[in-house]
Amino acid sequence: MSMNEYDVLFNVVREPQGRIRLRDLNRNVLITQSSVSRLVDRLVQRGFLVKIDDRLDLRSTLIEVTPEGRAEFTRAARTHMRNIQERMTSSLDADELRTLQHLCTKLRVGQTGGRGRDFGA
Repeated sequence: MSMNEYDVLFNVVREPQGRIRLRDLNRNVLITQSSVSRLVDRLVQRGFLVKIDDRLDLRSTLIEVTPEGRAEFTRAARTHMRNIQERMTSSLDADELRTLQHLCTKLRVGQTGGRGRDFGA
């Protein structure tokens, strides 16, 4: 799975219902709108996402993660987290790791307005 695919799935999976408007997804990823659309289409073809018409806004499309997409994201997230952990523990001592964890938690909680979510698998 590419980093862009992981990023798109991450942004969909982290939503409370596993669903996001395509235009909101475009705001949350670091690739162009046309690249997001093509990437979403590829993830739909692979069975990881589905497109749904938005009944509240007929101009909008909702992107929803499938059970297969959630399973693939979870697998990739575990590998991603393991790689990060291995790199961190080999580079930082215990005090530095605690400081990093504190700072990351502070940033995460600040980003979600105090509604901290666990994005890991």
